[in-house]
Amino acid sequence: MPLIELKNIVKSYPLDGFNLKILKGISLEINQGEFVAIMGPSGSGKSTLMNILGCLDKPTSGKYALDGVNVEKMTNDQLAEIRNKKIGFVFQGFNLLSRTTAIENVELPMIYAGVPDEERFERAQKALKSVGLKERMHHMPNQLSGGQQQRVAIARAIVNDAPIIFADEPTGNLDTKMSVEIMDLFTKLNKEMGRTIILVTHEEDIALFADRIIKIVDGEIHSDEKVKKKKQVQKDLFAGE
Repeated sequence: MPLIELKNIVKSYPLDGFNLKILKGISLEINQGEFVAIMGPSGSGKSTLMNILGCLDKPTSGKYALDGVNVEKMTNDQLAEIRNKKIGFVFQGFNLLSRTTAIENVELPMIYAGVPDEERFERAQKALKSVGLKERMHHMPNQLSGGQQQRVAIARAIVNDAPIIFADEPTGNLDTKMSVEIMDLFTKLNKEMGRTIILVTHEEDIALFADRIIKIVDGEIHSDEKVKKKKQVQKDLFAGE
């Protein structure tokens, strides 16, 4: 059974008396442990698709099964519970609380999940150590570089042991060297820890870190292909800049 299964997903919005269709019947499957990149030009619908996959929005029509459970008609509270237990998010802008330390930012999902204080601290500390930031756990976001802030965000995404990580343009605010380091970290989460990674990006070089690239054009799947280039080829592209 696929971890994610979409069948004929349509998303439309009312506009000036008619419905503007953003997604036009998307059907796809993503299996546990895959590393998938979703690409597309601005306005293609890739962010709308990500929001639906991440249970941040509901489709207008169609079916979405997540880990065998249909979620397209769940209430907002039910979707919030799904997000807390099964999904971790990493965004381009890091989305850290500015007046809160790194470890407190990582603890946040566990507060919502009702995890006791001592266990929260231990798990947050372990998550920060796994992304190489244990020494910076008491630093505020403005005391961290962009790459370090994104590492905190990744630690926050994995601290609840969510099986799926959604990364929306995670390297968009980073230089090329730090972008490679962050993508290496996602690769490690995928290959060594078995996390399913779903990455949205408009950068071909970043997409090459994935094992599969889905291209969205005008709200439809334009192509869905396995990545044949090795990761080292991608790194060489950055090294040559």
